[in-house]
Amino acid sequence: MIKENLIAYFEEAIINNWDKVSLQDYDNGGLTFGELASQIERMHSLFKEHGIKKGDKISLIGKNSANWGTVYISVVSYGAVIVPLLQEFKPKDVYNLVNHSDSKLLFISEFLCEKIDFNEFENLNTIYYLDDYNVAHDFTTDFIAFNKNLKTSTREEFKLEHIPNSELAAILYTSGTSGLPKGVMLNHNSLAANVRYARANMPLESGDRIVSFLPLAHCYGAAFEFLFPFSKGCTIIFLGKVPSPQIIMRAFGEIKPRLILSVPLVIEKIYKNKIKPSIDKPFAKVLLKTPVLKGIVYSKVLKSLKEAFDGEFKEVVIGGAKMNREVETFLRTIGFNFSVGYGMTECGPLISYDGYKTTKIYSAGKVVDVLEMKIDAKQEGKVGEILLKGENVMLGYYKNDEETKKAIDKDGWLHTGDLGIVDKDGYVFIKGRSKSMILTGSGQNVYPEEIESKFNNFPLVGEIVVVSRNNLITALIYPDQERIRKHDLQVEQIEKVFAHYQKRVNEELPAYMQVNKILIRDEEFEKTPKKSIKRFLYE
Repeated sequence: MIKENLIAYFEEAIINNWDKVSLQDYDNGGLTFGELASQIERMHSLFKEHGIKKGDKISLIGKNSANWGTVYISVVSYGAVIVPLLQEFKPKDVYNLVNHSDSKLLFISEFLCEKIDFNEFENLNTIYYLDDYNVAHDFTTDFIAFNKNLKTSTREEFKLEHIPNSELAAILYTSGTSGLPKGVMLNHNSLAANVRYARANMPLESGDRIVSFLPLAHCYGAAFEFLFPFSKGCTIIFLGKVPSPQIIMRAFGEIKPRLILSVPLVIEKIYKNKIKPSIDKPFAKVLLKTPVLKGIVYSKVLKSLKEAFDGEFKEVVIGGAKMNREVETFLRTIGFNFSVGYGMTECGPLISYDGYKTTKIYSAGKVVDVLEMKIDAKQEGKVGEILLKGENVMLGYYKNDEETKKAIDKDGWLHTGDLGIVDKDGYVFIKGRSKSMILTGSGQNVYPEEIESKFNNFPLVGEIVVVSRNNLITALIYPDQERIRKHDLQVEQIEKVFAHYQKRVNEELPAYMQVNKILIRDEEFEKTPKKSIKRFLYE
């Protein structure tokens, strides 16, 4: 266990920055650290009235907002366990995961309640609207309201109990409802270790502003757009809107954040839509052939790119998915100050990182100081599965010993399922994934088996493999030949039926999991002797 304590970070940030703005909604007013302290105490009072004990679970689902951050900090600092869920989850996923987590309270954005049947929840005492903390539904005879007028501590009086690092802090669900859910259990030590590393290696100071647009129910956004900047006394501005590149860039221009966290998709779209068309013009191509003029062109591109991000940021940290090599090469060439990190939910999330001044191109930086990494390869210096051990690693999967044993071996090594190599200088290079999981351009985890299982319920589907092709979730389908012969189906008819299947399946899936394209195969998939499809041949 590390000596640093997550709640101590919270307490210090609140007391030292009492009158500064802490959490703020975009286009709206914000809470000072002192006002947040009052909200935390009121929330703790609410939990006590409900009889919430340390270790009890509280679910949270909604758009990024100051209230979202308030509930998260209140739950974790109380000693309860936060269960943040993606707002994109379908209602049945929400029921399944809230019930599986044994949550006693639920905070949910009001707009999400329109599709929710409260009777599907099994263990909840009360549901509160995240928007205003009013009661949305009460399952008990005791109506317990959030006391907005409760007298709270002054700056000199304010104090938080420092929850031991060994205690469970959060359960993060990495998938939907296929089989037994996998809820990653992160203790206070894991979250504190991520914050500690970021504080020592990423450039933020008290009073700096940061835009939060990554999904906070994912640990990447939670750790580096929320917990870390909060611990430094920064102002966190929650975008709270669908984070299209246009909206994000407008927010950057207005807010001028000092550190920018992003996923590759945003950077790649800027490159594809703004930079590449300009350097592909005939006149620009002529200039780029002359070394001196090439430097001038690149300087202008760099200046316009920095201005697009606001011009005042110190660094752009990119993570959550693999970056396009062409884009990374160009950005390194012009001297854009960005770095690429590597992580996974099971490590809360950070595994490796290095600042833009020293990192190597195409690498994911160096393994963080609280983790030990080894490459499971037959020969030293060759590509193999990345194994990890150390302070960041999860406790296991909640109520899922079988999957925990698959992930963490008897010697305590976490098997990431990622293939990589570490060079002589300690830089990590990710070569691929041994698992079938698809990581979308926006950093969402997609498990193909969940989608395949839905398609397999349809009669005309013989075999299916879901893959990522050109950043599009694509279903490769070999139709049931017997049915084709039986009904004498033509190609146009088959395509029409599969389009209907696609529509049906997508209606059941969150937006980031939806199938973008179907490719019909003329022959069966190649299989192993056990008749399993050789998925790697088609990914």
